[in-house]
Amino acid sequence: MTSHMRCWRSERGSELIEMAMVTPILMLMLAGIFDFGFLFRSWEVVTNAAREGARVGVLPAYSCDAATPDDIQSRVDAYMAAAGIDDATSYEVTVDNVDVPTTAGTFTGCAVLVELTQPLPSLSVIGDIFGGNFGTVAVAAAAVMRAETQAAPPAP
Repeated sequence: MTSHMRCWRSERGSELIEMAMVTPILMLMLAGIFDFGFLFRSWEVVTNAAREGARVGVLPAYSCDAATPDDIQSRVDAYMAAAGIDDATSYEVTVDNVDVPTTAGTFTGCAVLVELTQPLPSLSVIGDIFGGNFGTVAVAAAAVMRAETQAAPPAP
């Protein structure tokens, strides 16, 4: 009888059970870290692409008119392609003229909004297994720069 009680009180194999319980949580955390790295990189790329587009749109030789954003679109496309995002259907570029009021007067600015749909490679697999819906995340950034023209005088 005592030999059976010793088997029940033995701690042999407890490490294996603990590892089996902790491993899925650890793998989920590693997948989240991995996907967050991709997400942060994409956010940086989208932010810089919007800034580059706005920079082109405010130059005197170019136009930030919403009817002719070809120069801005091509600059954003070139930046995104250089960053490794070659699929132009995965992001959308919106260009608009905006008025920027300051104490010195009102400036005309060029606003560029870049929106990207970022897939989450690791977490989407986990979501498919457990029925979740987190396969993609929308990443967006906007940049506004004032046009290189003289400011309008303030209204009296």
